[in-house]
Amino acid sequence: MFKRFSSLQWKSFFRSSNLGKSLGIKIVMGFFGIYMLLSLAITGGGMYFLLKKIFPDVSPMWIVSQYFIYWILIELMLRYFMQKLPVMDIKPFLTTPVKKSTIAHYILGRSAASIYNLLTLFFIVPFAIVLIFNGYPVLNVLLWIVAIIAIVLSINYVNLLINKNDKVLIAIVSLLVLGYGLDYFGVFSIKEFFAPVFHALYAYPLTILIPIALALFTYYVNYKYLRDKIYLDAKLKSKSVEANTSDLAWTKRFGEMGSFLQLDLKMIWRNKRTKSQVYISLLFVFYGLVFYTVDVYSNMMPMKAFVGIFMTGIFLSNFGQFIPAWDSSYYSMMMSQNIPMRKYLESKVILITVSVVGMFLLTIPYVYFGWDALAINFGCALYNLGVNIPVILYFGSFNKKRIELDQSPFGNMQGASATQFLVMLPVLVVPIILFSIFYYIFNLEVAVGILSVLGIIGFAMKNYLLDLITEQYKRKKYGMIAGFKEKAS
Repeated sequence: MFKRFSSLQWKSFFRSSNLGKSLGIKIVMGFFGIYMLLSLAITGGGMYFLLKKIFPDVSPMWIVSQYFIYWILIELMLRYFMQKLPVMDIKPFLTTPVKKSTIAHYILGRSAASIYNLLTLFFIVPFAIVLIFNGYPVLNVLLWIVAIIAIVLSINYVNLLINKNDKVLIAIVSLLVLGYGLDYFGVFSIKEFFAPVFHALYAYPLTILIPIALALFTYYVNYKYLRDKIYLDAKLKSKSVEANTSDLAWTKRFGEMGSFLQLDLKMIWRNKRTKSQVYISLLFVFYGLVFYTVDVYSNMMPMKAFVGIFMTGIFLSNFGQFIPAWDSSYYSMMMSQNIPMRKYLESKVILITVSVVGMFLLTIPYVYFGWDALAINFGCALYNLGVNIPVILYFGSFNKKRIELDQSPFGNMQGASATQFLVMLPVLVVPIILFSIFYYIFNLEVAVGILSVLGIIGFAMKNYLLDLITEQYKRKKYGMIAGFKEKAS
């Protein structure tokens, strides 16, 4: 039966009317997946020698055991966003003599074969091979690999249970940040606390029974849940949804733009893809730590300018590049009404402006690394406000691909076109080039001043630029309406 299910899924893919796009996307994602796996394999193979060089008096296995708790939390967080739940059209099978238990086992089996379960394996196996060649006991290392595989499968099945639960995501991120903070400031060593737990999987082979039991338990919980949900009338039952009584009345103070702003805020909060953009933007506030805490980047000011543009403009880039495709499902209806295009675009400007200002405020703690960090982030925020907002809106007039808001943003190329790649050149590359030129010719103050002045000039010319962009949207109006109606685009 498993073979039959796989055959039907294969035929469903190749007989789809959307085969061309689906196949193209899968080929691109396949190359990306192969690149990631090879990179992990190379990193895993070299990790032993890297750890030996950095920590010559400590066993590499002990170091890996110290940080494994962070690996688990990070993998849970990444899977929350990136891993798609296993999907199968089960309705045709519910009227045939196919056991529900078989369907449930097949769905869970497909999930176990996910590429995300291979990521850890491609890192751990080369690392383990190097351990064996360097005199580590073969049996201990092999059983350790089995234990790690069991932990990865446990993470996989736990993710199926908690996926799309915002409270769980907040808890995972909080634990990750709290643990790193306690370690970084020397309050309490989380890695030292968990190191003996994970090192025991190598030192005491019998302990592999614990992760294996955990993997079987999480599999059984998922199996019970799926089997109880596989009923034809489960699809017919009306869905009970708790009403959200928030009317966002405060948006009325923006006049005519208030209704558009209210529509955008509701859309962002009620849909998976837009809501994920908010969470991703907040997480990238910590992106600067990668550069400010590593000595090799300490004197690379252009990289810090890139971080400033990126952190303060992450929502601008992620959300703005798909304007007005976010409204594609009802864009034709909006354009048939007496709705001023200028007011529609101004509401987008207000939303993105608030995001840039908010992200800058969240980056103020980087002043801990020096006043230069605050100055760079401030200049970058001004540049985003005055220059990048008009640029991102202009490029939005070329968007003609529909977006389904209830789908995950990761591994999802829906709505993407060459426009999304081209817009990153003026948004990210141009300000870094400008900053670098004036930094190396003059100094940091001049470079930051140039970005700030350009941002202020753009802000002063906002009305003129918005008029030009509005005319561009009016010219492209019917092309966008036609493109948004194509659901298979």
